[in-house]
Amino acid sequence: MTEWNPEDLSALADAGEIDIAAYRADGSLRSPRIVWHVAVDGSLYLRSVRGEAGAWYQGVRATGHGVIEGGGDRAEVTFSRDDSLDDAIDRAYHDKYGDGSPVRAITSPAAVATTLRVDPR
Repeated sequence: MTEWNPEDLSALADAGEIDIAAYRADGSLRSPRIVWHVAVDGSLYLRSVRGEAGAWYQGVRATGHGVIEGGGDRAEVTFSRDDSLDDAIDRAYHDKYGDGSPVRAITSPAAVATTLRVDPR
């Protein structure tokens, strides 16, 4: 696993949203999707608010790599399922985005089941 440069991680973490696009098996990029994300313990995490039914999530899981853009940065990344910090990630979503219904959705059991760690390639 490659670690984020602290400045790049900070810029991404500070962005309200990021765009992600997964690579298809043929090497082309899927259409970008806007997602909410958080940084916890030096890593970047995101979830599918629609759970495993989310189209972008299915694309990411199919190949495991893609591109993210946010905070003025663009990075080639890998996506890995990681449930080791789910409670801290829930808190980070609440801290960053508040306690409204969108955060309740992104911290629901269905969304938590899709927690992905995003690592630079």
